[in-house]
Amino acid sequence: MSGATPIKIRNLEASRLASYVQEQIRRLIPFCDESDFALIDRHLPEALARLDHCIAAVRIWTPGAFDVLQSAQYCTFLYYLANTIWRRERAENLCTKLFLLNKQLNAIEIFYDIALPDIFLIGHSVGIVLAKADYGNHLVLFQNSTVGRHGDDRPVIEDGVILYPNTAVIGRSLIRQGSIVSQGVRVIDRETEARKIAFQGTGNSLIFKEDRNNTLALYFRDV
Repeated sequence: MSGATPIKIRNLEASRLASYVQEQIRRLIPFCDESDFALIDRHLPEALARLDHCIAAVRIWTPGAFDVLQSAQYCTFLYYLANTIWRRERAENLCTKLFLLNKQLNAIEIFYDIALPDIFLIGHSVGIVLAKADYGNHLVLFQNSTVGRHGDDRPVIEDGVILYPNTAVIGRSLIRQGSIVSQGVRVIDRETEARKIAFQGTGNSLIFKEDRNNTLALYFRDV
């Protein structure tokens, strides 16, 4: 691995991380073109620096430590790696492999060109599908949460939003700052109220209640 990173890697020697990712791709896509594999090594320090910044903000994680066997952390790392390589190199072939690897390992669909925020938390990755949208910082995502477009309409998600399991944010929707979308709620071409919990009403309507517990602070430091 070229360069240096302040983050400590657990359950794998830091110098072997690039090779570890490359071998996983080989096993997923046998006999694939490896001519762009050097880009993994080249951009690993930046991807790890982005991951380090994110981990430091997440309350349940140990700052300065990345465990390759912690699936939510590894899932986040693969996104940052693919997104970093895409932003720097526009290496579509390699970024697609990293996207497919993340999908295979973690049952999550985050395309490499989607701009997720600097700080976010994946509670459980299974079934998460994220389309291109505007994503604010301190985002929390749980299993089977979906962010999707409706034609050319795409959601806007402001800072400090929590999407609990089986939620859907679709189309021309605005999820305002500090909103909590409770389990199973569908927000389709609707707006939430800032710093309130959204529950499903009748039809496509929403009901809002106060968040009296500063729920976001359960997941992040300094919020």
